[in-house]
Amino acid sequence: MSQVLHTPPQTPAPVGDDLAALAARHGLAVSGARPSLPAYVRQLWARRHFITAFATAKLTAQYSDAKLGQMWQVMNPLLNAAVYYFIFGVLLGTKHGVKDYVPFLVTGVFIWTFTQSSIMAGTRAISGNLGLVRALHFPRAALPISFCLQQLQQLLFSMAALVVILLCFGIPVAASWLLAIPALVLQFVFNAGVSMIVARMGAKTPDIAQLMPFVLRTWMYVSGVMWNITKLTKSDHLPHVVTVVLQSQPAAVYIDLMRYALIDSFHAKQLPPHVWAAATGWALLAGVGGFIYFWKAEETYGRG
Repeated sequence: MSQVLHTPPQTPAPVGDDLAALAARHGLAVSGARPSLPAYVRQLWARRHFITAFATAKLTAQYSDAKLGQMWQVMNPLLNAAVYYFIFGVLLGTKHGVKDYVPFLVTGVFIWTFTQSSIMAGTRAISGNLGLVRALHFPRAALPISFCLQQLQQLLFSMAALVVILLCFGIPVAASWLLAIPALVLQFVFNAGVSMIVARMGAKTPDIAQLMPFVLRTWMYVSGVMWNITKLTKSDHLPHVVTVVLQSQPAAVYIDLMRYALIDSFHAKQLPPHVWAAATGWALLAGVGGFIYFWKAEETYGRG
C-alpha cells in the first residue's frame, strides 16, 4: 500500500499593495526614504551640534600638517590679495581712481574667497564623503551646510587681519562696521544654498568638481574683486545695462555691502539701487531654492 505525502498549501507571498499594507501593519518604513520637508528641517535642526562640530574639526585638521599651522587661515587670503595687488593694482593700474585701494582689494578678496571656497567644498560634500553617507543615517544637507560653516569660521579669522589692515591705512572704527553682521548672514545663506545645489549635481556627476574652478574664476573677474565696476564700465563706455547686471549679481552685491560697511570712503552712491533688497532676495532664492532642490534627491545620495 503506497503512502501519499501531502504538503501544506503554500501561502502566496504578498505583492504590491499587500506588501505596503504588511509594512504599515508592522510599523515598517522604507530604509532611506525621503522625509517630508518639515520633518527634514526638524532632523537637520536636531543635528545642529554635529554640523558645528564637524565644521570645526574640518577647519582644525585643514592645516594640521603645515609648519605654520592655523596661521595659513590668514596668510592664504593675504597672499592672494598681494598677488592681485601686484598684477591688477600695479601692472594693470586698476588702483587709479579708487580711494583706499588696498582695503578695497583685501575686502573684496576675503569676501569672494568665502563664496568661492564654500561652493568648491560643496561640489565634493557628498561625493567626497561617501563612507560617512553610507555608514550613518542623517540628513545629508548637514554636509554642505557644515562645509559652508567651516568657510565662515575661516573668514572670521581673516577678518581679524582685515581689521588690522583697515586701521593701518587710517580707516577709523565706525558704527557702520556693525552692518557687516547682517551682510555676512545673508552671504552665508546664499553660499549654503548654492553649495547644496552643486552638492547634488556633484553627487551624480563628479566632473562638476573639475569644471567649477573655471566657472568661479570667470565669476570672480566680473564681480569687482580687483576693480571698481562703475568706474571701469564708465571708462570703457559700456551700456548702462551692463553696469546694472554686473553690480546686481550676488557676488558683487555682498562684496559691495562689506566695503560699504567697513570702508568710509566707499559711499552709498557706489552701491547698486536697493542693494539690501537684492542681497536678501539672492539669499532667499539660493537658500530656500537650493535647500528644496537638495532635499528632493535625499534618498539617492550614496547609492549606486
